[in-house]
Amino acid sequence: MKNWSGYLKWTPSNVYFPNTEEEIKEVVLKALNEKKKVRIIGSGHSFTPLSLTDDFLVSLDNYQGIISIDKEKLTATIKAGTKLNLLNDLLFEHGLAMPNMGDINQQSIAGAISTGTHGTGTAFGNISTQISKIKFVNGKGEIVCCSETDKPELFKAAQVSLGTFGIITEITLKCVPTYKLELIIDKERLDTVLESYQELNEKYRNFEFYWFPNTPYVMLKLVNLTNDEPDKSSFSNYVQEMVLENYTFKIACEVSKMFPSLTRKISGIAADTIGKHRKVNHSHKVFITPRLVRFNEMEYNIPVGAYKEVKRDIVNWINKNNTTVLFPIENRFVQGDDIYLSPAYQRDSAYIAAHVYNKKEPTKYFKALEEIFLAYDGRPHWGKMNTLTYEVAQKKYPMFGAFTKLRAEQDPDQIFLSDYLKTLFIG
Repeated sequence: MKNWSGYLKWTPSNVYFPNTEEEIKEVVLKALNEKKKVRIIGSGHSFTPLSLTDDFLVSLDNYQGIISIDKEKLTATIKAGTKLNLLNDLLFEHGLAMPNMGDINQQSIAGAISTGTHGTGTAFGNISTQISKIKFVNGKGEIVCCSETDKPELFKAAQVSLGTFGIITEITLKCVPTYKLELIIDKERLDTVLESYQELNEKYRNFEFYWFPNTPYVMLKLVNLTNDEPDKSSFSNYVQEMVLENYTFKIACEVSKMFPSLTRKISGIAADTIGKHRKVNHSHKVFITPRLVRFNEMEYNIPVGAYKEVKRDIVNWINKNNTTVLFPIENRFVQGDDIYLSPAYQRDSAYIAAHVYNKKEPTKYFKALEEIFLAYDGRPHWGKMNTLTYEVAQKKYPMFGAFTKLRAEQDPDQIFLSDYLKTLFIG
């Protein structure tokens, strides 16, 4: 087995593809009986070893689809293995949509919420804030339900759980009626954006930007609601999303790998290619950007009040020290929440993400950036590379003790705790 980037490889003793909740329960009971560990895999988009195990690996790829729709409450109950691309197509058929999304739709819904996956927009939390009920098979083989009103403490812990409470089987999602978005892509100077990002967050429903290392320029992505008709398939959209952001960038990454000394020049050329582009479509077609160039990623959440200082420290370090990393630095903004292990717990937040082409070694670069993030009370995205340990995690999350107590109650035999997860939750 390997994850999406190919950086992580492992060989489980057994791989299961259950078709029903009862079959999921049977796998857990089998693991208990044989004293085996169990881990779960969605689409392999985590860059941390969350799915690694020498024992049982469970994929929910055969457990997808909508179970029920409540149009009065605007909710959808869905099978936990449902991939986000399928989920959004199915919701659209019912006149519904997710309130917000990230820019990749290959993950399973259970994997997305379990790692605290998010989009951007200061009026929106991460995807876990969009759910109202969770059902899972715990480490005792019991089927457990919790929601905003039923076992609310357990629910707050289970919303972002890294798969340590059990195998999620069903999720009830809070939806909205379908809506259309206008996306504007444009070029701006980094110093201008650092002075105006708060105003941009207020002006646009969804705002993010990508800084091109060793250049003074960024690519803006500005999104607002619109009543305009969706674009027909256009050559300009193909050029922007496939030619420039994928095929051309892939070539640039390969050249940078073969000739590292050219990296800064290539970054400047990439920044020069940014042109103004407009796209209108239904929400789930606008949020998503195809990602054909594979990479490894580190992403940290920081208090939004510290954003400008963190960003300037990162820019200064990269401009001085980086000679090999071509990928732009992604910047997004998210509303705080009350989920126990959410990186945005009790604080409005900025997320800064760094990527390294998957054919290059990311460790040295990520280590330097992580030191900056941690100096400003950074908390990592759970699915992105980080070096967090139990000792550090318990200081960063005020509800960490409550989480670990609930985790132990749901999985007393630790069948869902791999060696990696023990370093986070046992010490």
